[in-house]
Amino acid sequence: MTVRVLPYDPKWPMQYESLAQNIKIALSKDLVSIHHVGSTSIPGLAAKAKIDIIAEVKDLCFPYQGLLDLGYEYRGGFNIPLRKTFSLRDHEIDVNLHIFETGDPEVELNILFRDYLRANDAARDSYGALKYEILKEEASHKMKGAFYKGYTLGKNDFIEKIIQETGFKGLRFVICTHHSEWEAAKHFRNKYFFAPNNMEDPYTWTFDHKDHRHLILYQGVEIVAYAHVQLWPEQRAAIRIIEVDENKRGSSLERQFIQLIEKWLLREGYKSIHTESSPQALGFYKNLGYVSMPFNDPDGYEGSPNDIEMGKIL
Repeated sequence: MTVRVLPYDPKWPMQYESLAQNIKIALSKDLVSIHHVGSTSIPGLAAKAKIDIIAEVKDLCFPYQGLLDLGYEYRGGFNIPLRKTFSLRDHEIDVNLHIFETGDPEVELNILFRDYLRANDAARDSYGALKYEILKEEASHKMKGAFYKGYTLGKNDFIEKIIQETGFKGLRFVICTHHSEWEAAKHFRNKYFFAPNNMEDPYTWTFDHKDHRHLILYQGVEIVAYAHVQLWPEQRAAIRIIEVDENKRGSSLERQFIQLIEKWLLREGYKSIHTESSPQALGFYKNLGYVSMPFNDPDGYEGSPNDIEMGKIL
């Protein structure tokens, strides 16, 4: 489907207000707050005619039948594991509803980005001009990867620049999507895992495999950690690789990253998480509640003889 960008329409905020009232009723006591975000929330900015809404809830495991009754369709989290996304598509309006637990840094990021462009006309106009420029490329209308079209990915550098200007420093946990994220994944794998063992990465095929997730941890706009998680049968998952940038080691980032991964897997219905720990990392895993547990790799891959099989019930 062709991407269409339209001049700003002053009806968009009014449409948001009407939608927000219905969402408040549908989510009832689970709702903490609701926000109009995205390009339609920025006066004067050209945009796709889709209303983006963020709703903060107390717990991401909330009942959402009320949203389904309104005609919303559940779409999963796309590239953000700790998000639930719903869409409403009819002949009158298109809506993307993004639901996060209250306090999720993604909420702060979206509000900071919105407010920056509301307050900076030059940046707003540059963003609008960029959208039209991207649409001149045929690739902007086609899917690139599993989640987004070229149009969306083409805006990434500009968005990161604005986020940096806002001073946002929160931790963001995402599935690799953008080119820069895939390059970072390759860098972490090679620098910290395969190159020290004089190996070329034999597992790049996992980048396109349905049972493998390649995860990035951002601190602000800086990529500070990477993890490769494999989803196994019987509600089991394995951390194949987890690495933190050498300049960030000694901080709490690795612990926070693993805790985010565990939270995501638990939300997805997984019962246990497994890893093969080096002797040096054994104490770290024990402090996070991991115990001796058979790895039982269903693919039959053999780990290093020095590694220690560990796991945790989620």
